[in-house]
Amino acid sequence: MQDERKRNCWFVSYIFSSSVYLIWRIFFTIPWSAGFFQAAAGIALVLAETVTTLGVTELMIGRMKSTGCEIPFPDVPSESFPDVDVFIATHNESAGLLYKTINACTFLEYPEKDKVHIYVCDDGNRREIRELAEHLGAGYLGLPENRHAKSGNYNNALARTSSPLIATFDADMIPRREFLVRTVPYFLTPDIRMGLVQTPQSFYNQDLFQFNLFSEKGIPNEQDFFSREINVMRNAANAAAYTGSNTVILRPALEEIGGFPYDTVTEDFETSLRLQKAGYITYATSEVLAAGLSTTTVESMIGQRVRWARGVIQSIQNTGAVFTKKLSLAARLSYLNAYLYWWSFLCRMIFILAPILFALFGFRLVECGFWELLVFWLPSHLLYRVSMEYLSTNIRNVRWSQIIDTILAPYLIVPVFLESIGIHRKKFRVTDKKKRKEKTASSRYLIPHGVLIFLTAISILHFARGKYGMALVYSSVILFWLSYNLTGLLYAVFFMLGRESRRISDRIGAEEEAEVSFRGKRHRGKTVDVSEEGIALRFPEPVSLSRDDRFRVLVTTPHYRAALDAVCAYSREEQSRRSWFAAAVVVPETEEDRRNWLQIIHDREHSLPREIDPWMTLYDEVRRNIEMRWGKGKET
Repeated sequence: MQDERKRNCWFVSYIFSSSVYLIWRIFFTIPWSAGFFQAAAGIALVLAETVTTLGVTELMIGRMKSTGCEIPFPDVPSESFPDVDVFIATHNESAGLLYKTINACTFLEYPEKDKVHIYVCDDGNRREIRELAEHLGAGYLGLPENRHAKSGNYNNALARTSSPLIATFDADMIPRREFLVRTVPYFLTPDIRMGLVQTPQSFYNQDLFQFNLFSEKGIPNEQDFFSREINVMRNAANAAAYTGSNTVILRPALEEIGGFPYDTVTEDFETSLRLQKAGYITYATSEVLAAGLSTTTVESMIGQRVRWARGVIQSIQNTGAVFTKKLSLAARLSYLNAYLYWWSFLCRMIFILAPILFALFGFRLVECGFWELLVFWLPSHLLYRVSMEYLSTNIRNVRWSQIIDTILAPYLIVPVFLESIGIHRKKFRVTDKKKRKEKTASSRYLIPHGVLIFLTAISILHFARGKYGMALVYSSVILFWLSYNLTGLLYAVFFMLGRESRRISDRIGAEEEAEVSFRGKRHRGKTVDVSEEGIALRFPEPVSLSRDDRFRVLVTTPHYRAALDAVCAYSREEQSRRSWFAAAVVVPETEEDRRNWLQIIHDREHSLPREIDPWMTLYDEVRRNIEMRWGKGKET
């Protein structure tokens, strides 16, 4: 309670100081006398600051209101659990990818297993997927010539099934065995008109920010901030979004709103919005119950973000979310912020260009003195940085927010503008998440950030030249912003340089019981990490394994058991641990072993970071990137 009061005091202080700052900026600092272009640039900068402040303020208010908005997990008798239809949506994903998701769904726990009905919803109407579904004991709902993308696929499934609850999964999203028993009870809570329960979108592979920036041990997945923080905060306004997968939905609620909507490329977001307008609760939880694949190339990630941007804008326009009286004021403000968020990338570009225009070309965007700027801007800026540390539970900080926005900004400005003025893109394109042994980016993506780095560096040199003493002090604010922006641009260049992917399967940290049979002897140890193609093992006693030796591994967990044929890749003694380590390529012995092995790998909390490493500094991150790319760094 004391921590909450302290946090709220920082939030209120920031909101007050930023309000004073914006009033000063709007009424006293726009350079009206400097000519049309400089005045226009000054107005653009003020608008960018206003949009950014409004967005942060809405999140802070949401954080203050979210306390006490958690719905207690209900205790429901086993016989009360209703039937559930599990929909796995696929368009053109491979049978190998779908195998893992369908297999995991067959292991879902439920009081009465015959109440769980699994369906593969395939709008590609592919024979091999039908055969796969039948092989794994799932139903198949094919749909030829689908003209309405994922919405059409799901609406076809709705028309051919009947259970009161529907769980939806994307083709790559692998649920944990407890998914249904941790979500379905919310629909049985008395006096709550629950329409949808959304669990976080989580990923078992490194996302591109982690991978390309060699930060897989230092930062969480970029989407964790929305899934585990923002979406949960929006429960307070009943504005939590359906993100398309890892979700349970009430069928009568879907039928009431006419099924999944067609006139948007983000049917999930609009579905939750329409449910809220119909008076249903959409509830986001923070408990991770499924994990999937994050995008693996810069091209596919940018395409994904463009679709999200266009779709959110489409859905807000389609539903009139900002103005409708069917939503609370808090929800309408939340959707206004959701719309403005996509303009934040233009704001980021304005923040990068503004000091360049002043330092290099003499453009006057702000009309004020140095001491005035310190009095009005500095308190707001310092309070912003402190308050942001309280806004997120160490999933995201100010620096990483700026870095991510800087990386994405050049590619989202035009689509957001076009969508906002009514030039729509309605064609749905499935995000490519196929893992390949190749570089994750292309040099052409470097161009906009390279140009901005050049302009920023020249601006610093030009503006600082010939300045000494107090002249340099008076120039410090501009030099600060130029240097600050240069840091974000440097990260963007590292990101766009990409990184070669050397593995098809991701290694996942897992400590499970393992027994190795080799040359008539048995050795007990534990797994270190596991993947679909390999395993790492640690033993407390010597194991005389050499490269290419063949042996058998039996991995056992409280829920699964898999026998594997293994070929040793390497082994070594670990003197510091007084143990022996071995890595091997593995193949499950039977089909049952394969299904259990996949569950051993994926039915767990992933081993990637859930919080930012507080000890990792800017210097450490830049040095690591340089060393790993061009120095003595070595990938493991």
